[in-house]
Amino acid sequence: MLQKILLLLISSFFLNFNAQSKTDLILGDWMATDNSVLVSVFEDGNDYNAKVLWFDKNLGSGKPIHERRDHANPNPKLRNRKIIGMEILHGLQYNAKNYSWEHGKIYDGSSGRTWDSSVTVEKDGTLKVRGYWKFKWIGKTMSFRKYKP
Repeated sequence: MLQKILLLLISSFFLNFNAQSKTDLILGDWMATDNSVLVSVFEDGNDYNAKVLWFDKNLGSGKPIHERRDHANPNPKLRNRKIIGMEILHGLQYNAKNYSWEHGKIYDGSSGRTWDSSVTVEKDGTLKVRGYWKFKWIGKTMSFRKYKP
């Protein structure tokens, strides 16, 4: 009987460990497959968020990337914040049933709009970030690969 209880405890530990590692699959640095932006995904409590680490200097105004500001933000108080380091994705929560991160919000700095968001990791390790309006089929998906400097 003691062996069965011990086996059950060990099994549940490994199941919890495996579930925890799946939730953390999106953590770390990710480069867009078109090499336009590098983001860092981090955990904050039960939520997963992302911030901009780098973007292609040829995009936008031509100013050096460390000087660019969030000029399109609808909130005038936020228009002076730097793009580098800006949190663009927040509030994602892991859904074990769908193997996805859902109910997040993604901010598009070029338009100043915020969209609903979800994230999945494909079998090949590609991170798919979907920004959408009300329905997932009304939106756009960006693909990222794990960044290895």
